[in-house]
Amino acid sequence: MSQEQKNPVWYHGTLLTDDDLFLFNQGSHYRLYDKLGAHPLQHDGQGGTYFAVWAPDAERVSVVGDFNGWDPSGHFLGSRGQSGIWEGFIPGVKKGTPYKFHVQSRYNGYRVDKADPFSFFNEVPPKTASIVWSLEYPWGDKEWMARRRGHNDAHTAPWSIYEVHLGSWMRVPEEGERFLTYRELAPRLAEYVKNMGFTHVQFLPVMEHPFYGSWGYQVTGYFAPTSRYGTPQDFMFLIDSLHQAGIGVILDWVPSHFPTDEYGLGYFDGTHLYEHGDPRQGFHPDWSSFIFNYGRNEVRSFLLSSAIFWLDRFHADGLRVDAVASMLYLDYSRKEGEWIPNEYGGRENLPAISFLHRFNEEVYKNYPDVQTIAEESTAWPMVSRPNYVGGLGFGMKWDMGWMHDTLKYMSKDPLFRKFHHNLLTFRLLYAFHENFILPLSHDEVVHGKGSLLGKMPGDEWQKFANLRLLFGYMFAQPAKKLIFMGGEFGQVWEWYHEKSLDWHLLQAEPHAGLQKWVKDLNGFYRVEPALHELDFSPAGFEWIDCNDSDSSAVSLLRKGHSTRDLLLVVCNFTPVPRLNYRVGAPRGGFWKEMLNSDSRIYGGSGMGNLGGVEAAPLSLHGRSHMLTLTLPPLSAVFLKSEGGPK
Repeated sequence: MSQEQKNPVWYHGTLLTDDDLFLFNQGSHYRLYDKLGAHPLQHDGQGGTYFAVWAPDAERVSVVGDFNGWDPSGHFLGSRGQSGIWEGFIPGVKKGTPYKFHVQSRYNGYRVDKADPFSFFNEVPPKTASIVWSLEYPWGDKEWMARRRGHNDAHTAPWSIYEVHLGSWMRVPEEGERFLTYRELAPRLAEYVKNMGFTHVQFLPVMEHPFYGSWGYQVTGYFAPTSRYGTPQDFMFLIDSLHQAGIGVILDWVPSHFPTDEYGLGYFDGTHLYEHGDPRQGFHPDWSSFIFNYGRNEVRSFLLSSAIFWLDRFHADGLRVDAVASMLYLDYSRKEGEWIPNEYGGRENLPAISFLHRFNEEVYKNYPDVQTIAEESTAWPMVSRPNYVGGLGFGMKWDMGWMHDTLKYMSKDPLFRKFHHNLLTFRLLYAFHENFILPLSHDEVVHGKGSLLGKMPGDEWQKFANLRLLFGYMFAQPAKKLIFMGGEFGQVWEWYHEKSLDWHLLQAEPHAGLQKWVKDLNGFYRVEPALHELDFSPAGFEWIDCNDSDSSAVSLLRKGHSTRDLLLVVCNFTPVPRLNYRVGAPRGGFWKEMLNSDSRIYGGSGMGNLGGVEAAPLSLHGRSHMLTLTLPPLSAVFLKSEGGPK
């Protein structure tokens, strides 16, 4: 008698239909999480779990777990025709049961216990088993979901993103610096982000990952939030809480590579199933990880299902796609001879490009009220333009060039800044080629780079003044904004994932003043159409004077759709006050000083313009009027026209 007969399971085709198999093998099944994996259900009057896994080159596949003493011969699955899928129903296996798939390959006697690629929940690392789970949750964010299209409109809505690493935003020092759970984080994070005026939160990858020190960028569970902080429902509660507070949620998503851990996706059935077999295409030299085979239909279905999953089951408002450049170029981080050209002899990864096109098409087709965001660090054209005009189809793109240039400029002694003035202004030559986000992200405060505050030159007062100025200039620029946690209050040391942010610093006035400045910038940015309505259009921005390198000062205009919405911003990048500083203005009347980073409430010296200035009818900088201003040291000053058309 065969092992299958000794250990019978009930097979059926009601959950996984022939149409599902066709779409999966075609590369166009985008909700595989409803079909593959482990699904508790009733069959023939018995409760149990239906299991299904893709392993086309397996000779046998069985399910092992606590329910059968992890015996590979206990419960075999049956092969579903030529689809490569193994499936079966095991009675008595309930929600909460740990399990793996034991895969016996046709080749070389290879045997391995694999975590479920479609599991919703996993054991807490370093344990590696999947857990039978379901995703019912009583969502309370109906109001947010009904009106989020307006909040998530990339073109006209304000986007000020607070980037968060869940394990180190805040911890419990009384309990050995343990993590906060999803449910513990929910009220604290929602209250803080709402109070600070941020519009969205972006989480570093929450998908299950074996190595905490990867910050989530080495994903093994593409359908499971990490169990370090709780269950999938606990993570839903966190997102639900943020939505009910009026805050959007962006998830970092990593389709560019995956780790080599034996229980993961790599060499899944004794063959290179998810990854390319040739290491020149399938192994990433920077991260010692595998690269997905984007040309394989089933892999495309897997990844696209993962993307849709987080939007569908977890109500995410967008996906930020990590390391897009590494996907686009076959020679990314490779020397000559270490990569294989495409069929035309070029360096472009054509299957990856096709995959990104399809990814963006499907996301926006199914969820037109969310956004996709590319972390793409090269000059690849039209990343955030639609596919039908030759773009990659993303909604927005990080402006890495602005980040590098601006931090390089701000780190210089103000005495020498006049020799590097172009670092401030170069961005506006390309600012409207893409729909940009300005990122001051986690990548800039790790690996010895120091904190944002630590990058600023000068004594303590000047460091804080410089950082307030950096944020002020950032919010004056036409683009959406992103600040990594801790930057908003002047974290002194660079970010370390094993400890909490230094919240005690807020007891000191300079840190509290900086935090209030960011809060007020967010509030002003959100209510002033001139600062966000035309972020992606040249019509929303004009230089007044970008050439005053001798003073290390710039002046600019921001405009909204209405002619009444007009702001003038002047930044002084030296610690020398500029008295009687003249700038051109496009209209007369009173210009009210709305924000001044040198105000005493922010920790500044208190210099300013006594509430505003009256425009003189004298032409300057090609404008009909002129303002005579006091520019405080290391400051950003925002003025609003009160003399516009009625």
